[in-house]
This record gives sequence, structure tokens and C-alpha cells, in this order.
Amino acid sequence: MNLTYIILIPLIPLLVFLLLGIFNQKIKPKISGYIGVLGLTISATLSFYTAYKYFFQIGKVGGVYQTLTTKTTWMNFTDTLSIDMGILIDPISVMMLCVVSMVSLMVHIYSRGYMKGDDGYTKFFAFLGLFSFSMFGLVLATNLFQIYIFWELVGVSSYLLIGYYYTKPSAVSAAKKAFIVTRFADLGFLIGILIVGYYTGTYDFETLNNSAGSAILNWAATSFMGLSTLTWALILIFIGGAGKSAMFPLHIWLPDAMEGPTPVSALIHAATMVVAGVYLVARLFPMYYFIEDGYALNIVAFVGAFSSLFAAIIAITQTDIKRVLAFSTMSQLGYMMLALGVSGYEGHEGLGYMASMFHLFTHAMFKALLFLGAGSVIHAVHSNLISDMGNLRKYMPVTNITFLIAALAIAGIPPLAGFWSKDEILVAAFEHNKLIYLVGVFVAGLTAFYIFRLYFGIFWGRETKYKHVPSESPLSMTFPLIVLALLSIVGGFIPFSEFVTPDRTGFEAHLNYPLATVAVGVGLIGILLAWVFYKKENRLSDRFANGFGSLYKWSYDKFYFDEIYLFVTKKILFKCVSAPAAWFDRHVVDGTMNLIGNTTVNTSKKIKGLQSGKVQDYAFAFISGVVIIAIVFIYLWTN
Repeated sequence: MNLTYIILIPLIPLLVFLLLGIFNQKIKPKISGYIGVLGLTISATLSFYTAYKYFFQIGKVGGVYQTLTTKTTWMNFTDTLSIDMGILIDPISVMMLCVVSMVSLMVHIYSRGYMKGDDGYTKFFAFLGLFSFSMFGLVLATNLFQIYIFWELVGVSSYLLIGYYYTKPSAVSAAKKAFIVTRFADLGFLIGILIVGYYTGTYDFETLNNSAGSAILNWAATSFMGLSTLTWALILIFIGGAGKSAMFPLHIWLPDAMEGPTPVSALIHAATMVVAGVYLVARLFPMYYFIEDGYALNIVAFVGAFSSLFAAIIAITQTDIKRVLAFSTMSQLGYMMLALGVSGYEGHEGLGYMASMFHLFTHAMFKALLFLGAGSVIHAVHSNLISDMGNLRKYMPVTNITFLIAALAIAGIPPLAGFWSKDEILVAAFEHNKLIYLVGVFVAGLTAFYIFRLYFGIFWGRETKYKHVPSESPLSMTFPLIVLALLSIVGGFIPFSEFVTPDRTGFEAHLNYPLATVAVGVGLIGILLAWVFYKKENRLSDRFANGFGSLYKWSYDKFYFDEIYLFVTKKILFKCVSAPAAWFDRHVVDGTMNLIGNTTVNTSKKIKGLQSGKVQDYAFAFISGVVIIAIVFIYLWTN
């Protein structure tokens, strides 16, 4: 397969970024929107063409999907250890190309209407181009260091987009929070990369994964605290993925990131950037599975399960519609992680891996739809709060229907896309760990409840007295909603297990009717409860909140994790570590240097008269010296 043209997929958004960034003041806003949409249309077209060529023509050889690479050496460290730059094509990278390009294209089209009239319109599309370039580069990376480079570029892009409203203090704080928290996680990622390179002699994904089951990567003789060094490396790499995918306890940046424009929330924090952590674990899945009997993979499973439950509980109590969706994203990412954690490797045993990637694919569509639908509502009523909304189905029929489709999809109601992918996750969990399965089923019920609490609160409920009569969004905003709604309906019918599996051979997945019935039943119970509580205005929700007392307040306040982090940073790190270090730096280090400098200055003042430039002073010094030497000589001679 000729891979030459694939380089255009990331380079076109980069060109859009440079063009709009350099000529920001010269290009008319309307033109910049068209340039951004055109660039992503070309990238999306090439991405889907690549998927068609790979999956249906030349990707499968001997019943196994091949890894196709083209690369060039960038840096050499040893004879075997180098950093290459190139392109890697395999089932999950092709799948991610389709996800990133489709969602990014829809966001670009949507932003033409949502951001209309904004002073930074051209700059916004430039930032979107930079983000798309970074994500494409991350997806196509051939080795750990290349993915790390684009990983950090994604972080920079998110910082720019979250803090887009830079005159708004909360947006600036949110951007810094996201950047700092993910940098701490990325430190673990970097250390993990260095350990892998040191002990294996390579950063190349293909080499690492093909050798994962062999003894050379086990390194049983090299251990630390009872685990092999490579197990520690994989745990550290997972910390980087957990930071990017907002897994507990590195989740605190995700809700605040909603300060960015709503299209940013849909693009970065619902469909692409935050799934980078899931993609990273999937990319190294053979290593996670084979090294030390999958010890690191067990950590992935339990962290994912807890994160999904933790976030779902918080989502129930939030009143800002974007924050409900933010915690929903964290919960669904937990689903993807736990699916990877309970997966086997060969044949049907790889169901969890397949289900995780399938859910990543379907979730991208319906979660982007939920965020863009929320943006359509915010655009109409100029508020993020559920209390400021109600009965909007009368004014916004397209947004209402498309949002309902997305809500049904994430609730796991058949035959929508979310049902198929979530069912496969629960089946994989049931086969490998019953506790994680029970958590998954409970989270499915919570998901259905909180998403329909949101839906009924926005489109049903009481008739709010709006300052201005709401109206449906323009076609530039509703068109992406319709496209994503169609994908949320039909996306689940793709035979995903035939294309994406850990051993790349494919298998035929079957619906597990008993487990599917349980999952759908729990989802319907969640929807029914939301119907009773929120479809019509009543006091049941207040009684519910009062009945749970402190637990409800803890959930509403996100279990005070922001306050815990502030306490640790301000009271412990700043006060007990940084302040003494600053005192030592000022008084000991600087004091020592100042003492040396002041002593030098004072000494120079004392002796500078020795070089006055006056002949008489030199003559006096010379004669005085001669006399002193003569006296000493005579004294020594006479004695």
C-alpha cells in the first residue's frame, strides 16, 4: 500500500493553522471558516479512503491485518535505539483516523455558526487546525517518542482552546489547570518511555508488540519492589494515559475545561483528545497483556471501573449541562479502560479490546452530538444551567430530536450505536470479573438516569420565562447534529469484531441475550426514574436530594477533590516545601553569593588606592619597598 498520500492527512490541518495564524488579520472571518472546513474535508476524505483501502483491499494478508509503516530515522542513540518519524497504519490507527477526521469536520462546520461574530473567529479556526494536526500525528505515530511529541502538542492545543476566552479569569484558570495536571501525568509517561527504551533497546511499536510475549521483554531478573521494571514502565505510561483521559484521581481538570467554547468541548473533551489515553493503552496492549501475566492490565481495569462509577455518581447532581456531559465523558472513558483491562488476546478472548475500541468509535459520535446539542441550546438561551431551561422542544425541534437520539444511544437502548458497544463491554467484564461487571451494570443505570435527567430538564419540564424567545439554530449548526445523529443510529451495525481485535484475525461477535436484557432493563429503569422525577415539574427531585443528605452534597461538590488538591498544593507543597526552599534559596544560596560579592567590592575599595595612576604614589611605594627590603637584609646580615 502506497502510504505517501497519508502524510497529507495531518499536514493539511497544519497548513490551515499556519495560513490562518500568520494571516490572522488579513483573512476575512467568513473565508477563514471555509478554509478550515475545506482542509478538514480533504483530511476526512483521505482518512475514509485509507480505511476502505486497508480494510477491504490490501490490509489483510493470510487472514491477519498487517501493520504498514513508512519511517525515517530522526535521532540515533545506539546501534539499536533510535527515534524515527513516520506513519503506522493498522486497524486501530485507521479507526482513529476516521473518528478524529469525522468529529473534527463536524465541529468545524458547526463552529461556523456557533462562533459567528466572535472577535477571534479566524484565530479559533487556526487553533482547531493545530489540534487536528496534533491528533492525526498522535494517531499515526510509529514509536513511543513520536507519540509523546504529538501528545504534548495536543496538550498545547487544548491549553489554547480551553483558554480561548482569555479575558475571562475562569477560562484562564481552567486552561492552566488542564495543562498543569496533565503535565504531572506526562512526567510518568516520559519516565515510562525512558525505562522501556533502556531495557528493550527500542521505542518502535511494531518491535515492542511483536516481542511482547517473548522472554527478552519479561526481564524477570530486573525487578523493583516485586515487579519487573517493564511492569513499572507500563504503569507509568498508563499514568500518562490516565491524565489525558481524566481517570481518577487525575480527573479534576476535565469539568473546568468546559470553560472553552462548546465546539471545543465536543472536539477535545468528548471525542478525540481524552480518548488518547485509551488509544495509548490499546496501542501497547500486547505488552500490557503478556508482561508479568497482565499485572499492569489489572490496574487499568480497576481504575477504569472505579472512574466510571465515581464520575456517574457526580454527574447525577450537576446543574451545568456541560459539566454533566464532562463527567459523563469521564464515566464512558472508564468503561473503555475497564474493557481493555478485562480483555484476553486471541480470538473471542479479545472481546474486551474490541469492545473498548468499538465504544470509543460509537461514543465519539453520540457524545459529540450531545455536546453540540448542548451548544445549540446554550446558543439559544445564553445559559449553561438546567434551571434556566425547560420545554425547549417546542422551539428547537431538530436539536430536541437529535439530542434524544444521542441520549438513547448513551443509555444503551437498542438498536442505537451505544447499545452494541456497551453490551460487548459488559459481556467481556462478565466473562472475566464479576465485580467489574456489576459495577458496569450499575453505571449503565446511572448513565441512563443522568442523561435523561438532562434531556427532560432541557426539553420538557416547566415552561421557563425566557428573556428572548428561543429559536432553532442555523443550518451550519443543525447539519452536523443530523449527521452525527444518523451515525449514532447506524454506527452500531458495523461488524467491528471483524476489523479490530488484539490478534488482528477478527472473529464473529454474537449478542448475549440474557446479559443484553439485563443491561437494557437497567437502562430503561434509569430512564423511567428520570421520567418520574424530571419530565414534569414536581418536588420529587428535592426530596431525593434531601433524602440522601450529605452524600448528595458530597456528590454535588465533586467529593471535594478540588479542595483536596488545593490543600495539598497550598498547605503542604507551597507552605511546607516551597516556602522553606524559597527561604533557603534567598538567605543561604543568594546570601552566600551576596556575601562573596560584597566582600569583593569592599576589599577592592580598600586596595584600589594601590593603582591610583599617580607617579608620586608609585615612587613612594617603590622607595618604601626598597627601604623595607634593605632593612630586612641588614637585619638578617647582622644576625
